[in-house]
Amino acid sequence: MMDATKYQIGYYPPPVEPGHVYEWMQKDHIETAPAWCSVDLRDGNQSLVVPMSLEEKLEFYEMLLKIGFKEIEVGFPAASETEYEFLRKLIDEDRIPQDVTIQVLTQCRDHIIRRTFEAVKGAPRAIIHFYNSTSEAQRREVFHKSREEIKQIAVDGAKLIKELSREYEGNFLFEYSPESFTGTEPEYAVEVCNAVLDVMQPTPDRPMIINLPVTVEMSMPHIYANQIEWCSKHLKYRDAVVLSTHPHNDRGCGVADAELAVLAGAQRVECCLFGNGERTGNVDAINLAMNMYSHGVDPKLDFSDMPAICEVYERVTRMHVYERSPYAGSLVFAAFSGSHQDAIAKGMTYRKEHHQHRWDCPYIPIDPHDISRTYDADVIRINSQSGKGGIGFLLQQNYGYNPPPHMREQLGYRVKEVSDHEHRELSVQEVLEVFEDNYVNNAAPLNVTAAHYTQNQDGSISANLTLRRGSRMIQCGAAGNGRLDAVANAIEQAAGMDFTLIHYSEHALDPDTDSRACSYVGLKWPDGRETWGCGTHTDIIVAGVRALVSAINNR
Repeated sequence: MMDATKYQIGYYPPPVEPGHVYEWMQKDHIETAPAWCSVDLRDGNQSLVVPMSLEEKLEFYEMLLKIGFKEIEVGFPAASETEYEFLRKLIDEDRIPQDVTIQVLTQCRDHIIRRTFEAVKGAPRAIIHFYNSTSEAQRREVFHKSREEIKQIAVDGAKLIKELSREYEGNFLFEYSPESFTGTEPEYAVEVCNAVLDVMQPTPDRPMIINLPVTVEMSMPHIYANQIEWCSKHLKYRDAVVLSTHPHNDRGCGVADAELAVLAGAQRVECCLFGNGERTGNVDAINLAMNMYSHGVDPKLDFSDMPAICEVYERVTRMHVYERSPYAGSLVFAAFSGSHQDAIAKGMTYRKEHHQHRWDCPYIPIDPHDISRTYDADVIRINSQSGKGGIGFLLQQNYGYNPPPHMREQLGYRVKEVSDHEHRELSVQEVLEVFEDNYVNNAAPLNVTAAHYTQNQDGSISANLTLRRGSRMIQCGAAGNGRLDAVANAIEQAAGMDFTLIHYSEHALDPDTDSRACSYVGLKWPDGRETWGCGTHTDIIVAGVRALVSAINNR
């Protein structure tokens, strides 16, 4: 039996200011992308069961550069030899582009700070990110220190960092995080940050980053937004401060925390691809950036080759991209439901027919092509839950077939029967095989092996046929108001059948000048049943006859 009484609210809302209305609540969307800092090579690496090797970190780093990250936290160089060597390799081999800033993390501890400066010496542009925990729980349970003592740790760290930045070769910027900010009283967090700012003395042309991390998610996202806005308005040197957020995902709200924080004044987001990181992970850079993209905001990050990004990530981290992970998962654009498939197919057709640039296809929030996903493999997926719309869309999209609605419905049942019987999803090729096996150029037990036509004086057409019915060959003929009608009449009379032609349509099957014609025929029988057939041939007349014969053979 679960016992909720052991839990209580552990976060601290901002002080109540009478009559104050939070400005972020008046906003309904993010207008511009924040500055992005990838922490994949630190948070995302230290949380792996098997941390990346030096070579793997280099490959991941190059991928981050290609995506477009301009700030990359490359590690905690005082923590391990691999971290140290990786940082030195980037600096010594001139692997840091001019427009990219690397970032290194250090605790506010003397020997760790000194080791960090040794590692980052000579960097063309580097952020020294220092932190200490300020939360009420850690002050009381871990450090057994007062507010003043915890603040002094931050101040002493800032003083040493400022001193060493003058001694060591390199171009250094600075970032401070009151770790466990979400468990810290906002007014105290601001007090500590302002004390650090007084030491560092940032200016608008040399700003300092103040990062307010969701080290542990402890509140609903709107509370965090209130904390961000309150702190933003009470920090000193505000025009010389870049306010940053670093959301974790303990409550599953990391993306919401980041989005609301940006509305509330955060100018920068620290994040990881696919939400990697300690415990439930950091905010997912892909999810967050693509949300902005789907609202028409350029995120300044390039995820146009999502499959390649997934491949590198899974290989070097040994993690798995969850199939339902927003935008990146293998199933996030997939529709198995028949009604969804039908709406998607009609939406795609509407866009094509109306030459529509704006994306508003039902059920699909962004164009899969934008991130190198394909309609056939990713959007319409066929199993026992699928419907005629999706199946018809796949045939048309991949093979040029465009069967009429009633024929699609009948085909849909056949496809679902196969999937249901075999308890598995069918590939597009397998859907084609079901269609062709059952409907296309079906020449048994009846077939027209030869046909000759003559024009009659009354405008009608006579057809003289050679039929094969099983092992018998039959000569027959009849007149009709067109070639197909004449053939149908001849078959009815010779074979003793009774049917009504209820549908005929045709289209070109191939895009080139030697295209095959494709015809569809629907027949209705005395007992009310409908049968369908498809015929293909370079001669449109032959294609029509083949479709008629296929429909007869499906009786």
